Amino acid sequence: MTRALTGRDLLYAGIALAAGLLAAFLLRMLLRWLGRHADRTRWRGDDVLVDALRMIAPWAAIAGGAASAAAALPLTRTVQHSVNQVLTLMVIFAATISAARVVAGLVRSVTQSRSGVAGSATIFMNITRILVLAIGFLVGLQTLGISIAPLLTALGVGGLAVALALQDTLANLFAGIHILASKTVQPGDYIQLSSGEEGYVEDINWRQTTVRNLSNNLVVIPNAQLAKTNMTNFMRPEQQLTILVQAGVSYDSDLEQVEEVTKEVVAEVMTEITGAVPEHEPAVRFHTFGDSRIGFTVILGVGEFSDQYRIKHEFIKRLHRRYREEGIRIPSPARTVALQQGSVVFPQQRGADAAPDSVPGSATGSAPDDMTIARPV
Repeated sequence: MTRALTGRDLLYAGIALAAGLLAAFLLRMLLRWLGRHADRTRWRGDDVLVDALRMIAPWAAIAGGAASAAAALPLTRTVQHSVNQVLTLMVIFAATISAARVVAGLVRSVTQSRSGVAGSATIFMNITRILVLAIGFLVGLQTLGISIAPLLTALGVGGLAVALALQDTLANLFAGIHILASKTVQPGDYIQLSSGEEGYVEDINWRQTTVRNLSNNLVVIPNAQLAKTNMTNFMRPEQQLTILVQAGVSYDSDLEQVEEVTKEVVAEVMTEITGAVPEHEPAVRFHTFGDSRIGFTVILGVGEFSDQYRIKHEFIKRLHRRYREEGIRIPSPARTVALQQGSVVFPQQRGADAAPDSVPGSATGSAPDDMTIARPV
């Protein structure tokens, strides 16, 4: 039997409960002050720890005050046990949520601080958060006296059935983990698939990879498809890359002058245009004797993939203007049409003063100005 409830019991219980609430308030204020100081540091981990303690510490103080108040009251053993279980579950719940925040926050901090790891990939954070919550749930069941061994057995059998039913989902999940673990694709990379999709990788989650193309639209690609397709990553192993611009000059041009002028334009573009590589060494390579021109390739350096369009635009404008100033001619293509006797008929010019050319074995007509006519001998 328990003794009768007295006013002193209520006073002690009230003092214990008030002490717990006061401690929770003071801890809350202390952690808020620590949070402001943690924001000034460069390490992200202290912010995560303070944010997690901001939840668990006040709840633990409240639970401790409530447990002390229950101990001061003349409760039966059964009621006391039930109160202790409820308070323990409350602390376990708060600790589980805090632990999930800490683990997910630390994972995010590590991935953002390393260039070789996924900076904004949510798949790792989601997996760790689910694991911590599942462990906390099992600990809570064990605290209530519920055996978790049959539950684990049932989950194992049911997990096999779920795995068979969710083959595509699990394939995307493990494909996403494989992509991130192999470091072939990370958020922020510019990729191009063999099927034509291309853009910046925004995020890799448990099911899909989100890509933002240059028109600012989002392309959603399942992880399984991304893992098995041919892909070009323009950010790895280095973000800087070189681009090739094809050009040509006439045969009567001085190639030494052409090379020198072109290199000067390249050096000017590399130092003045945003996104270019100032330390890039200008390079011009002649490679082809064409029908009407000598072809060459100009090699430009760009900081990243999307910078190439602006740099090409400025380079072509400046090169064209400089060639005109230097008297270097860029010839237009010329076509040679071979005529066989009796096979080609030119349309006759209109007007009385038109003087038609005579082609042996063909009708009378005139040749267009931009054609070179080769008559058979």
